[in-house]
Amino acid sequence: MEFVCNSKTKSRSESWKGQVVSLNDINGSYELRIESRSSIHVIVGKTKHGGFACMPDFGAGCHIANFRDIFWNTEKLVKVLGKVDGITVGAALYALADKFEI
Repeated sequence: MEFVCNSKTKSRSESWKGQVVSLNDINGSYELRIESRSSIHVIVGKTKHGGFACMPDFGAGCHIANFRDIFWNTEKLVKVLGKVDGITVGAALYALADKFEI
């Protein structure tokens, strides 16, 4: 599945493409591999306190909202991954929103 990532500031706008190259349901959690400017392994799931995203190769994780809330998710992901990778993962989760729900 391909998706588009967008970064906008007051003076600059930038877009790049990403692709979810694998998606697996692991007992109600999901494991995905994203290829874009970097390669990112992501595990998403739900606890009684809400959703989470874990990026083990980056040693990072955070809480997330449902996949359609691109603003909240991207804001949280940028804090733990940096701007480009956080935007990329946020856009991938948004693109997958119809596939599964947290």
